[in-house]
Amino acid sequence: MNNIHFSDSVIISLYFFSLLYIGIFRHNNKNPSQNDFILSGRRLSLTGFIATLVTTWYGAILGIGENTFLYGLQTWFIFSLPYYIFALIYALWVAPKVSEYGSLSIPDHFRKYYGESVGIIAAILITFLASPAPYILSMGILLQFLLGIDLGLALLIATVFSIIYIWNGGFSAVVRTDILQFILMFFGFFLLLGYLWQRIGDPITILQTLPEKFLDPLGGNTFQYLMVWFFIAAWTFIDPGFFQRCAAADSKDTAKKGILIAIGFWAVFDCLTILCGLYAIGYLQNDQALLTYPLLAINILPAGMFGIFIIGVLATLMSTIDSLSLISAITFGRDILWRISKYPQDSNPIPFIRRGLVIISVISLFLAFLIPSVVQLFYTLGSILIPGLILPFLWTMNKTKILNDENFTINWIMVPVMVSVVWFSISKLTGSTFLGIEPFYPGMGASFIYLILLQVRGKYGY
Repeated sequence: MNNIHFSDSVIISLYFFSLLYIGIFRHNNKNPSQNDFILSGRRLSLTGFIATLVTTWYGAILGIGENTFLYGLQTWFIFSLPYYIFALIYALWVAPKVSEYGSLSIPDHFRKYYGESVGIIAAILITFLASPAPYILSMGILLQFLLGIDLGLALLIATVFSIIYIWNGGFSAVVRTDILQFILMFFGFFLLLGYLWQRIGDPITILQTLPEKFLDPLGGNTFQYLMVWFFIAAWTFIDPGFFQRCAAADSKDTAKKGILIAIGFWAVFDCLTILCGLYAIGYLQNDQALLTYPLLAINILPAGMFGIFIIGVLATLMSTIDSLSLISAITFGRDILWRISKYPQDSNPIPFIRRGLVIISVISLFLAFLIPSVVQLFYTLGSILIPGLILPFLWTMNKTKILNDENFTINWIMVPVMVSVVWFSISKLTGSTFLGIEPFYPGMGASFIYLILLQVRGKYGY
């Protein structure tokens, strides 16, 4: 490995072998049903629920380091606080209903309430929204740093490895490995923070020495920019990771309690990661913001300890990549390919899901090359796709209001997406934000217009 001590190389190698062992060799069910493969038989316990939700949600770890290094405490206001709020709402309102309604996926849910075509369209959007591309990019950049190889090769390695152990095990393999990832990610950042505290000083002193820009909640950006991130956090309502885990939970109570406890763990981890990023501002002098954590660790930690920290970062990334790869594969393979195929609908869709894994991997690689910034990639996909899905999904949470007009719903989903795409394209062509308004807002505005039309028109049978 590139400039990495032998002991660190051994530790990192052992981590990857451990994942393969847990995910592959401990998998006993060779012929799982779709319920087992997608939702682990709906037997997910509270411990497994918390571990897999916490780890899956926090995949943009290098992006957190990048943003904190560039903008300071703003990171907490765009990547933490909004998500706590929406996760709390989800736990109290949505989670019990997801567990109760019994759908296998969000496209399944859309299909049940709006019809087959709407289910297919929702599946297409969620395939891209749940793409592991930002996290594969992060993993590729980290592997490039560790191994000293070309980014393209690093991205390919990251992609291939991420799907190996979920090929047979499905969601059960994800949960088993996520319990290990949970321990490693927390231990790694506690370790780094401890060494930083000892070597550089306590966090309060560090905060007092930072330029004012890094203590500004806006981080030098506009309030509008901040609010876009706040509304992007509303994608929690249509986050297939949340939906899958609530649907897999062994009870409604497990789903509700699991999210509430997870918020507490996220808050602790946010403190660890943001504090480490703030230390880096005064310590590192480089323009490689995305590598803030690895560069900080290699300068602070001794041999062996660096390897332990790196597997904590790898655990944070891998836990998200495998979950989103599986979700995207389920969405594309089952909810699109299998649904439009001529196979009987009572047949097993798992072969299609595995085919979807391969296709999704190729798409994710393309997206990672197209937008080589973790934060920007997530921002772009969220701004364009989220406006088309949130309100139609939330409408289904009221069982007394069923919309029977499939064409109306298709327009309700697609028009906001197209508005955001056009707005984004004009902004790119002109080199500045069109009319000073971020693409997310006109897209959501279009969606609210359709919601108003839905409320005032009485001929749809709801």
